[in-house]
Amino acid sequence: MQTYTGIENEANGGMTAIARTIRDAWVFGILPESDGFAGRSAGDFQNLFEKVHQAWEPYGHLPSRLPPELAQRHGRIYAAAIEAARAKGWDPELGEDD
Repeated sequence: MQTYTGIENEANGGMTAIARTIRDAWVFGILPESDGFAGRSAGDFQNLFEKVHQAWEPYGHLPSRLPPELAQRHGRIYAAAIEAARAKGWDPELGEDD
């Protein structure tokens, strides 16, 4: 059975859709921020995705609609993720083949 490597071990500094779901789970308190989801299966991820999707529904899936406490947490988590990814060489610009 294949398992997830963990957000801290992802390519591109963790700037993937899976990592975004994990970070959103941190924002909503579904997972503790110390849980990088390492060793979990695709089924575990599907369950997490569904919980995160439900958590976003009251806010129209838009960070701008989050209440202040969640907006602050979202901003902090994503700013740190972008900074860490850039330090690992991640470039947000798309190449010609992307």
